[in-house]
Amino acid sequence: MQESEHLEAIFRAALARVDPYRMIVDHVRVEGGRLVVDFEGYRHEVDLAGVRRIVVLGAGKASARMALAMEHLLGERIAEGLVSVKYGHAETLSRIQVIEAGHPTPDANGVEAARRIAELARRADEQTLVLNLISGGGSALLPFPLVHGAVHLSLEDKQAVTQALLASGADIHAINCVRKHLSGVKGGRLLALMAPARSLNFILSDVVGDRLDSIASGMTTHDATTFADALAIIDAYGLRPKVSANVITALTLGAEGRIPETLKKGDPAEALATNILIGTNRMALLAACDTAKALGYCVAALTCGLTGEARDAARILFSIARDVRDHELLIKRPACVIAGGETVVTLSGTGKGGRNQEMALAFLAEMAKDEQSGRSIHFLSASTDGSDGPTDAAGAFATTELLEAARRGGLSIDAFLRDNDSYHVFEKLGGLLKTGPTMTNVCDLHMVVVT
Repeated sequence: MQESEHLEAIFRAALARVDPYRMIVDHVRVEGGRLVVDFEGYRHEVDLAGVRRIVVLGAGKASARMALAMEHLLGERIAEGLVSVKYGHAETLSRIQVIEAGHPTPDANGVEAARRIAELARRADEQTLVLNLISGGGSALLPFPLVHGAVHLSLEDKQAVTQALLASGADIHAINCVRKHLSGVKGGRLLALMAPARSLNFILSDVVGDRLDSIASGMTTHDATTFADALAIIDAYGLRPKVSANVITALTLGAEGRIPETLKKGDPAEALATNILIGTNRMALLAACDTAKALGYCVAALTCGLTGEARDAARILFSIARDVRDHELLIKRPACVIAGGETVVTLSGTGKGGRNQEMALAFLAEMAKDEQSGRSIHFLSASTDGSDGPTDAAGAFATTELLEAARRGGLSIDAFLRDNDSYHVFEKLGGLLKTGPTMTNVCDLHMVVVT
């Protein structure tokens, strides 16, 4: 089982590299009356002499840990603040309030957090510096149902559309396009609420490609998508029967120009904001590579942009692993092949799991078809936030030992796959990886060791 231990060590090294607390305290400081950000060749300074109040706002799975770092750096300089985090992701803070809320489906706590953050944003003035702490999960954790004229979206409207989108197989860009156009703070609308205050926005990316307009639905940058785009996504995935009439009405009125669009490029509010990307999947992947090399493996980093269906990605990764084992294509053995990204699962069954567990189960299914039953191949797929889908596991392993255990127990891997029930089969086999909340979030990592 040494290879499984190595896989977990490689994954945990990646997590350490993107610890949001360290990312801030190591790269942000107060120096001679100025707030200085010095990060990977980028430097930005804010003269605090003209700042009467510093307000900290945030949303996302990593925002409480980021807020802890800001309190340690700025202390009593912080006038007030509030961050919204997933249940179980809070930190003990003294000057910044924390509200725990629902994720991935928004709940009433999230609505309350959004209402209070919007109020703090509205109160900001020319002498206020707002520090926004944004990470993956921010969309669900800051639901602010759109209200305009006769349109009054409810939490239930938002919950239904979120659940429908998550089950549809739509990627995060499509999901967030719809979310932006049903929200009073996303798609740059938070930025508009904060004007005329300046803002420094520290962003941890959980989006493939690190597009600022998609991370947590782009609360502090312009949005290139439209109401018409959001409506087209609803129709492309056949979701009209699964969402409320209120949602369709809002998107239709917006597409007709009867509801104001999200913030667009060139809006004066955008000039008041500085967006700083402090953590990405690429950074985690590179740290994983360094640790794999230290453990004695030849290493190949494939991509930090792996997308598509989880089970399709599993087939590709197994094919690469088999070629390494049988022919030493790509890299010599002992080898470690690493990829990062964010896949999707189009639900057809009623089981429990997440995209990483589904990928591991599909990988195990490929091992079962292999003439050598996956001999010498070991796999781990895990989410950097520690919670894969609606489960308490970060991901799962796929090894020959687990395959043999499934065969001895008479467990049909294909049947569990058909029911999207990866969690329960790995629970039976002892193949789940449980880290607990990691307080960070930079997509997923997929690691193959071939000995």
